[in-house]
Amino acid sequence: MTSRRLAPLVLVLAACVTLAACANTARGVGRDTKNNVQATEKAVRGY
Repeated sequence: MTSRRLAPLVLVLAACVTLAACANTARGVGRDTKNNVQATEKAVRGY
């Protein structure tokens, strides 16, 4: 395989990995926010 054909493949692979990492990060932030809200509600209620 020549470098002319390999370069676009590497770029597409790198883009896919980057997008997957962003999706996981956004999902994790959502979970963290939910947990913080629940902990705050429990603290306010005195549980």
